[in-house]
Amino acid sequence: MNTVIGKEIYAGAACANFMQSPEWADVKAGWKHEYVTAERGGAVAGSMLILVKELKPLGTAFCYAPRGPVCDMHDRGVLEELVGKAADIARGYRAFALKIDPLIDESDEEAIENLSSLGFVWAPEKVGYDNIQCRENYVLNIAGKSADEVFSDFHRKCRYNIRLAERRGVTCGFYGAERLDDFMELMRQTAERDGFHMRAKSYYAKLLESFGGKARLCLCDLDGETLSGALCIEYADRLSYVYGCSSNDHRNCMPNYLMQWTMIRDACSKGLSVYDFQGVPYWYDARHRNYGVYRFKSGFRGAVKTYAGEFDLCLRPVLSTIFNVAWGLKKRMTHLGGALRDNRDALPAAASAAAPARSALSPKTSPVRAEGRIPA
Repeated sequence: MNTVIGKEIYAGAACANFMQSPEWADVKAGWKHEYVTAERGGAVAGSMLILVKELKPLGTAFCYAPRGPVCDMHDRGVLEELVGKAADIARGYRAFALKIDPLIDESDEEAIENLSSLGFVWAPEKVGYDNIQCRENYVLNIAGKSADEVFSDFHRKCRYNIRLAERRGVTCGFYGAERLDDFMELMRQTAERDGFHMRAKSYYAKLLESFGGKARLCLCDLDGETLSGALCIEYADRLSYVYGCSSNDHRNCMPNYLMQWTMIRDACSKGLSVYDFQGVPYWYDARHRNYGVYRFKSGFRGAVKTYAGEFDLCLRPVLSTIFNVAWGLKKRMTHLGGALRDNRDALPAAASAAAPARSALSPKTSPVRAEGRIPA
């Protein structure tokens, strides 16, 4: 069923993302993958990578296009062709659903209506861990800016911490698989500290191999000890901070600030347009255990970008309902332990005034706009 196509559409389209790349398909062990394209005037006008998880004991499958499709979501003709081809593939696998979560803003009514008219059901009420991919990313617009200009826009405390790390002798650089063991040790400490499931070393090794030089490790060291690490991916005019980890030691040396600045400076030097910090779930709730993630990233003076979220094309209703219930329970149980553990560290009630409660906003009002920010 595979349709072999070139890679240029993924890297060239405005809404392209590394999760819609052939390289990402290679990383996803246990999933089959398919490609569909739409052409106009002899050129590729849209494409979609579809991951397929076969559930043979149940005689069905789950089809998922992470961050897809890649096209002008306002061009209904191209969109309809891609969806039609993808639905045919899904039916060929006897899939119960085709799920997509394209990079469109939650306020993009035209794109949402186009998908709805093609049979997709939008779930705007899903927030945080209810989604496969986080709806809310923190992004920094660096298009046409020098590194010095970007640095000068950081919060003064952020700039101070970057310089502090350098004064204390922390160094930061980019590496390949030769430093994977150091990265994995930091990931082990972080997983134990924050209570999340740790992926196998083979997963990160495969990711580095598949993306080649576009995926790199960024590591901070002090006197021979590795203090913080990230795995970043350069793709489609942006550098994305995909995985991060840090040591339990020397946290007062602020290595995470220097690490982020090193990646941002690299993106500037290459003329990229966006540095993507990735997810900031529950950024609007200062009492939530994840609020500290947003607080750290916000020091770099980017903006929250809220995407529309997930759309489901239901092909076998009964199985779709069972899957959605099971998935919701799994996601909640995964994070329940961490939430209970961190409850003792909950911020005082007064801190919740730092950001608006999402429930107080209308369904079509982005928390970003409510706060007066302009998405990058």
